[in-house]
Amino acid sequence: MTRFLDLVHPAAGTALISQWRTGTAERSRTAADAVIDEWAAAETPPGRLAQHVFLSTDGTGLLFYAQWTSDEDHLAWARARRDAMVSRVDTLVPGIERPGLRRTRLDHSVTYDAVCSAGLLAVGTVAVADVEGVVGPEQGLLAAHVHLTADGERAIVVTEWTDTASHETATRGAPAFERYTLHHSFLHDRVGTVPGDTEGQMRRG
Repeated sequence: MTRFLDLVHPAAGTALISQWRTGTAERSRTAADAVIDEWAAAETPPGRLAQHVFLSTDGTGLLFYAQWTSDEDHLAWARARRDAMVSRVDTLVPGIERPGLRRTRLDHSVTYDAVCSAGLLAVGTVAVADVEGVVGPEQGLLAAHVHLTADGERAIVVTEWTDTASHETATRGAPAFERYTLHHSFLHDRVGTVPGDTEGQMRRG
């Protein structure tokens, strides 16, 4: 799977993280593909630099990771376009639960292995004071990427692991982390091939 830093746009002023609860693997994939079709058919919004969709490894939901130049640019698009897009997806997959969008910025990354391919991402939310406890070196942990929420009190930590077994062993008794694999990406204003793009998942605007 493509490494996380290959998905990070250098010009991003904000990183938006949201989860959709779909309930089953079939509903998750249908919803993900419907969103991808919406993105592909629409003109790229001003200010959107990258958009990624991940499938949960247990099949129960999706994770969206979007990078924009600013929160203001995203809000302008959301007011004008988001409701119509979501409505079309909900027609195909009714009953999706959306806990809410979290506005963050990537504060720092810690890389332990820059060469190995990632088998999955794990995403969890912790207090800022507890970050060091979840990003320390562990067997199978390739990297950790710490995103701070707007109030600076919470951190959303995205960790890269070689496989599910390594993550399960390392996080017993730790705060809950949900596991995902990359399904599709739209990268705007990029030239060339993203390293690790072996599955045709990247699309450039």
